[in-house]
Amino acid sequence: MEIILLKAVERLGAEGTVVRVKPGFARNYLIPRGLATAASPDALREVETRKRHAERKVARQREQVEQLKRKVESRSLTLKLHLGESDKAFGSVTAHEIAETLKQEGLPVEKHQIVLDEPIKALGIYEVPIKLPAEVTATLKLWVVKA
Repeated sequence: MEIILLKAVERLGAEGTVVRVKPGFARNYLIPRGLATAASPDALREVETRKRHAERKVARQREQVEQLKRKVESRSLTLKLHLGESDKAFGSVTAHEIAETLKQEGLPVEKHQIVLDEPIKALGIYEVPIKLPAEVTATLKLWVVKA
């Protein structure tokens, strides 16, 4: 029996694919749980329409992410680090601080998107990668100066 998967099913296929399964598996498991529907010409047209709408949505989202990437990469950020005697750092610059500063500048970046192996505890210029949705990575130029 041919069916159209409405949701991704492990070891069977992704959403929207047409697969051939045994009739009992489709009738007793997939269709009652809303995971699949019988393959008919109308159902196939509906699946194609959904795919086109999803592709348009992904394209719009990708364009928005690319705009955000251009905005992030066109700016440099300056954060202050407090130093004590013999230039020993008190505290550090963290992903949270970077995210808050970016939000104040109007860039919607969350702290979990900022990739820091460890907090920054020294003065200098850093290139901080920011993982954005749709597998896009922006690089922020960060200046850490003495407070």
